[in-house]
Amino acid sequence: MLTLARWACTIEEHYDKPMDIEWAKDGRTNELFIVQARPETVESQKDFSFYETYVLEKEGKVLVQGEAVGAKIGYGEVNILADASEIAKFKPGQVLVTEMTDPDWEPIMKIAGAIVTNRGGRTCHAAIISRELGIPCVIGTDNGTSNLKDVKDVTVDCSQGMGRIFDGKLKYHVDKVPLHKLPRPHTKIMMNMGVPGNAFIQGQIPNDGVGLAREEFIINSYIGIHPLALIEYNNLKKRSMAKDYENRKGRRRKEESAASEEEKKIVEVIKEIDDKSRGYADKTEFFVDKLASGIGKIAAGFYPNDVIVRFSDFKSNEYANLTGGFLYEPVEDNPMIGWRGASRYYNDKFKPAFGLECNAIKKVRNEMGLTNVKVMVPFCRTPEEGRKVIETMAEFGLKQGENGLEMYVMCEIPSNVILADQYADLFDGFSIGSNDLTQLTLGLDRDSDIVADLFDERNEAVKWLVKHVIEVAHAHEPRRKIGICGQAPSDFPDFAEFLVECGIDSLSLNPDVVVSTRLDIAKLEGKIAGK
Repeated sequence: MLTLARWACTIEEHYDKPMDIEWAKDGRTNELFIVQARPETVESQKDFSFYETYVLEKEGKVLVQGEAVGAKIGYGEVNILADASEIAKFKPGQVLVTEMTDPDWEPIMKIAGAIVTNRGGRTCHAAIISRELGIPCVIGTDNGTSNLKDVKDVTVDCSQGMGRIFDGKLKYHVDKVPLHKLPRPHTKIMMNMGVPGNAFIQGQIPNDGVGLAREEFIINSYIGIHPLALIEYNNLKKRSMAKDYENRKGRRRKEESAASEEEKKIVEVIKEIDDKSRGYADKTEFFVDKLASGIGKIAAGFYPNDVIVRFSDFKSNEYANLTGGFLYEPVEDNPMIGWRGASRYYNDKFKPAFGLECNAIKKVRNEMGLTNVKVMVPFCRTPEEGRKVIETMAEFGLKQGENGLEMYVMCEIPSNVILADQYADLFDGFSIGSNDLTQLTLGLDRDSDIVADLFDERNEAVKWLVKHVIEVAHAHEPRRKIGICGQAPSDFPDFAEFLVECGIDSLSLNPDVVVSTRLDIAKLEGKIAGK
């Protein structure tokens, strides 16, 4: 990757223009070749100097309503899918209609013209990913799959607050606001990112960096294999070969045990690993390279601004969905508050996998030279746990302060606020995760439709915790940075104003609201200064 990047820079410098470059790799010698270079005429011609506002020209018959995600409009042919395994039935530009999404749906979501789900709230998977992809999405419709069953084309409108699905393809236009006229507020306006492919486009939006880059999207989309399955590849292969030998010898009974069923699955795991990581003798290098490549794209797209990369925060049920995950993951009744985040990294059962994440960060910072990458630890329940994670990182060569490496901690558990001074002794800064903080403060399952109406980051208890941790971070010696990367400031302008009044250092927002929030915050800061 680094060799190709250097060649690309040399070619573009030679021609003094953006170039579309094709390359090839010799499968026997591993030699790289540039086979063609021509002027790039698509991305380089796009105008990134304007902020777009979508306007529906004429309304039609409303078929379904729900909660809008983002502020765009899109239309296309309806495609109702029950399961992510039906990806072959989905065509680019179609409107995905389904019950609810999870990480397995992401390959389909990336090519959808719009998304409609029956279930889910503002912090559900569909809402978060569609925002990052810049796709109009309507969630929580209850009856989207049934009401759109016999409909051919629809228009998905998220431009007016309420998410509405109209019958047919309706006309709309896009108004543009010149970005060079945007004011620059004192509060840093950063972005939430998870899709590396969008980094060079979204990096053109006026911003102060990335406040949250999620590893989960990269692992799920670019790798798709449980890291421990890659680490134990050779042992798994021996087991699969032993099974294959016994099968050929006819030594299997008709009634196979549960253990032999697992061996069958291991054969499938080995096949999938071989298919995905072809060309890698050391399968762990496949994980490190792919993760580093994804992180590197985001870091390069926003360089030299800070890019805060959060270590993996899959829950056990999500890890189990990766290839080979069933071999290593426990079955938990409530994975949301189970084995996730910091508690994994120093645990002997997962520690080698965390080492691969650390190696990927080292590759990005040390080999690619993208030292604007910082790291963040999610779901850290106690200061002692934070100390163990920092020590574990050092074991894998990630040392706090070395080559300017900063380490942040998510503030998403009430204990993070109550013991904020102790966390500030360990970490360089905080990033408030308003989704989990609200969930754990109010005792809600944020994925539950039944109690969704009670989920509100603007609840006084949540706001008190937020205000308090900002004060503690700023009063600490030395003063600690504190920002927010949760959903709330993206959805509620009044909550963003509250955060600015509290003196927060940065807001990390979904890309679709960065410009509008920047305008709002600049006005608010002007009012505060005038008092």
